[in-house]
Amino acid sequence: MDTNFQPIISTNARGHYRQHPLEFKRALVALSLEPGASVARIAREHCVNANQVFSWRRLYQQGRLGVPASVRDDGLLPVVLAPTAPAPSNTSSDADGVIVLELGEVRVRIEGQPNATILAQVLDRVLR
Repeated sequence: MDTNFQPIISTNARGHYRQHPLEFKRALVALSLEPGASVARIAREHCVNANQVFSWRRLYQQGRLGVPASVRDDGLLPVVLAPTAPAPSNTSSDADGVIVLELGEVRVRIEGQPNATILAQVLDRVLR
């Protein structure tokens, strides 16, 4: 995996500091989560502090750095099936349903018939 990204250097009251792209952080986290990987070695090879990599790993596990580790291996989200309620006696063309997505600290509840385009946009934002 080629993770040779250039950080963005910016200046503020504290002086110069590096702002690494999200892809760079995710790539280092993925490398550090491989079996037998040394966080210190990975950090040294990419000119960052090992504590920073551990911080990014913690954010990743909390779902605040993109897709969490629970999705990393197979790309699937965990699904919990709830007992179904009996079908209403009146069948209408406006079938109502509820979709609840929980990913880390993010919870999205969609009721009714969502627009497919809007639903795709919401899922894209939540699963980043």
